[in-house]
Amino acid sequence: MDVEVPSVASEATVFENKPISEFYSEVQAVYLEDTKPWVLGYSGGKDSTATLQVVWTAVSMLPPEKRHKHVFVISSDTYVETPVIVNHIDSNLDAINRAAKEQGLPFSADKVVPKLTDTFWVCLLGKGYPAPTTRFRWCTERMKISPADVFILDRVAESGEVVMVLGARKGESASRDQVLKNREIKGSLLRKHSSLLNAYVYAPIEDFTTNDVWQYILSADSPWGGDNSELVGMYKSAAGGECPLVVDKSTPSCGNSRFGCWVCPVVDKDHSMESMVDNGEDWMEPLLEIQRELASHKDPEIKKKIREIKRRDGRVWRAKSKEDRKRGSRNWSKEEGEYIPGPYKIAYRKDLLQKILIAQKSIRENGPDSKACLIREDELKAIRDIWRTESQEWEDSIPKIYNDIFGDREILWENEDVTSLRMNDGQLLKSICDGHDVPMHLVVKLVSLERNMQGMTKRAGIFNKIDKIFAEDWKEEREIQEILEMEAAEQSEN
Repeated sequence: MDVEVPSVASEATVFENKPISEFYSEVQAVYLEDTKPWVLGYSGGKDSTATLQVVWTAVSMLPPEKRHKHVFVISSDTYVETPVIVNHIDSNLDAINRAAKEQGLPFSADKVVPKLTDTFWVCLLGKGYPAPTTRFRWCTERMKISPADVFILDRVAESGEVVMVLGARKGESASRDQVLKNREIKGSLLRKHSSLLNAYVYAPIEDFTTNDVWQYILSADSPWGGDNSELVGMYKSAAGGECPLVVDKSTPSCGNSRFGCWVCPVVDKDHSMESMVDNGEDWMEPLLEIQRELASHKDPEIKKKIREIKRRDGRVWRAKSKEDRKRGSRNWSKEEGEYIPGPYKIAYRKDLLQKILIAQKSIRENGPDSKACLIREDELKAIRDIWRTESQEWEDSIPKIYNDIFGDREILWENEDVTSLRMNDGQLLKSICDGHDVPMHLVVKLVSLERNMQGMTKRAGIFNKIDKIFAEDWKEEREIQEILEMEAAEQSEN
């Protein structure tokens, strides 16, 4: 379905009782009352655009000598944003920096991004993390909250305190309204930040309705030269709203938001992306297929086929007891003792990587951006390193998978580490271990540990690490599977 974008307010509007000039005056008063720099969250959607526009206009109306503190505009790029949105945000960030310099205003725009070890594909393909769910949304903390927190804390370190300026609005949800109310500071328009000391929150458009936001955006030109009509068109082409800059765990999930991650598997159907495809963006179909595949992993039968029996620590995990759940165990959704599947199998990760790269090639050939990137070169190299060290991936298959799709001139792959075990080494080691009835992966882990500790002047802790390796569940997968099936049969009989 299309999102209705009204050209005029069709319901009561705050502007009937409080002209926009009063909002500007309020922003100016808050800006002038202290020396705390501002960090404004910009997602490229309607709410953050209206917020930035209000703040920009209000500050620009002040005499130059009163523009005494900086406004840092930050946008979160998780590296799995919809390509169209990435282009929209990038062009606006460039325009913000250019216009601020030309107009002599204290604004600057930056992106915040996750650490390489925390990106979606390094975690999911490299480490085998299962696709996020409502109960295990590992992506939000790593990809959104932490990068924003690092930026904010850097500003706190420089200035002592900082104000987060957000496009939060009342009436979006009862729980969100309660959060806003609980953090109020008596006699101030600022609120306490939920988790960061010396950080405050200011929401200048909190009283705006959705119609107010659109009325304001459509009635005032973008002061940094952005194209608000383009923004309207983007909303009309898809269902859903924007994904706000996430600064804490109380911020609502993006869900099927138009301005969110294209790969988000938390929802069964990405209605936003479906609407875009229905409205002529056929080139996005490969992205939609991958999103649907990841969303299907909630199915218990699919889990059994694509996930390991052991966890990444080498153990078979069981759900915690009721007492443990009360203490915050994230396994609370399962019955006590129930088996919890581990990371994705390496074979499935290879298959999924191939699909992602084929989709990347397709959108480059059929979409608006011939350089569109779904998975970056540094991510591929990080995943390759993890596979080689953690999964004993003898084939070193990532260069081959990539080169089969894009050719061998796209990425310069580093030569294999001469000390790495290769295909022939793996076959020889397997025959020796089988002959002595020793688990091959046990030997590989011990060898890898020795290699990693080699050359270190201090080898403190090596014996504890060896003990941890021996403490893993070293039964063969077939044996563990038989035990689990036997337990399941006994439970069904009881």
